[in-house]
Amino acid sequence: MNYNKKTVRDFDPHGKKVLLRCDFNVPQNKETGEITSDKRIVAALPTIKYLLENGAAVIACSHLGKPKGEWKESLTLAPVAKRLSELLGMDVIFAKDIIGEDAKAKAAALQPGQLLLLENLRFDKREEKNGAEELAKMADVYVSDAFGTAHRAHASTAGVAAFLPAYAGFLVEKEISVMGKALSDPARPFVAILGGAKVSDKIGVINNLLEKADTIIVGGGMAYTFKMAQGHTIGKSLLEADRVEYAKEMMDKAAAKGVKLLLPVDSICAAEFAKDAAPVEAGEDIPEDLMGMDIGPKTVELYCEAVKGAGTIVWNGPMGVFEFPAFANGTWKMAEAVANSGAVTIIGGGDSASAVEKSGQAAKITHISTGGGASLEFLEGLELPGVACLLDK
Repeated sequence: MNYNKKTVRDFDPHGKKVLLRCDFNVPQNKETGEITSDKRIVAALPTIKYLLENGAAVIACSHLGKPKGEWKESLTLAPVAKRLSELLGMDVIFAKDIIGEDAKAKAAALQPGQLLLLENLRFDKREEKNGAEELAKMADVYVSDAFGTAHRAHASTAGVAAFLPAYAGFLVEKEISVMGKALSDPARPFVAILGGAKVSDKIGVINNLLEKADTIIVGGGMAYTFKMAQGHTIGKSLLEADRVEYAKEMMDKAAAKGVKLLLPVDSICAAEFAKDAAPVEAGEDIPEDLMGMDIGPKTVELYCEAVKGAGTIVWNGPMGVFEFPAFANGTWKMAEAVANSGAVTIIGGGDSASAVEKSGQAAKITHISTGGGASLEFLEGLELPGVACLLDK
């Protein structure tokens, strides 16, 4: 896949109507509808300001939640329009529909330097079915700044590019340049850290990274399927019995390629999956009445040592049940080691991103991806429809 895409800097926005796909899928308080984190709105501001300052009329659009083609008052983008106008210090025009009469009239009347926000794209069934022609008719140019949805072939993420010249916004540009370089030409040693619950979620990722990485570190629930494959007892730990053979194959493949595949040598366990469960240390073998909840102190030492001196580190998935304070140590220590490694560091969205933010290390990370699912597919080496559709440089 070509990561060298044309960006907003490669066309003159002056006098153009720009359809800008943003990621305004923001968390809200269920009772009050109040936005609880405006991080994604703030992240879109550089592209919005650049287009407005350079004489474009901007038609911003986004989805929010999963309304499945139905109108839902709780998922309207009206609060986003309000927050956007506060952040930009200007009036944001809000359309009550997507490609209905209100949106079309407001888009037609939109002047350079003005910003229109369409209602939640997923209120219209055509969004997820990739029916993009009507949406494209409102604008002259398409700009994608929503990496988090780039793995979906929807109307607003890929379909419109069949009708309009398509460019990357600043957010998407950063995602594909940093992650693209890490995968195609990484500074070495290249260390990949993979955690999370399931091996099955990461099969493609492990396979792809075995071709590229020097070291792969495995933590989280998925590590116990590997431990089983090594012949250890894992007690009541998470196990995907149908993936044990696959784990063996991956270990053999790593050995054949000279890739270091590191697995836990000890664990912090508990008798039950509960916040207040008493932590118990176990070695390579876990007693039958316990389950692994986090990597143990020797493993923490081993893994932190493995990231020292790395040139590139990609991390996706926590080392344990970090939501429970008693089982968060492995993830925190990993976050610290990654942040202080001096390497080019990339966190692949989702739980690892929130873990790094909670650990207070986020400022030292080169790049925290905005897209969990999209960054996983990127690491798998899959083509992302929302990136593939953009014009090549």
